[in-house]
Amino acid sequence: MEWAIAILFGTAAVLLIVSFVKTKQSSQVEQREIDTVYVSLMEEINKLQEQLRNVELDAEITAQEAQIIGIHTKERVLLRELLDLYKRGYTMEGIAEKTQLNEKEVEYLLAPYMAAKSERRKVANDS
Repeated sequence: MEWAIAILFGTAAVLLIVSFVKTKQSSQVEQREIDTVYVSLMEEINKLQEQLRNVELDAEITAQEAQIIGIHTKERVLLRELLDLYKRGYTMEGIAEKTQLNEKEVEYLLAPYMAAKSERRKVANDS
């Protein structure tokens, strides 16, 4: 009887040690997988940042070629806000209300972008 208890305790100790080793190995495998995902994610973020930089540079080049670069920063921010609201489907009245401008000013500032959009529609419909 004493031998059986000693064998059971010995087996339990061995199994406990084996379980610790297996747990450590599985946690190392999980850590490698996490590291792999992290590296992949960082590579994607770097690629996106590079593409964003390229788009910003292209926009600056286009603005320089169109000689719009002379617009002051405040005017540029206002134009961005107007264009964003317009593209999201706000009405001229809604845009004017949100930006504290009158409707005529909003229409004047957005006119180049609205004309380009309607021209694209005409070309698409003519085809």
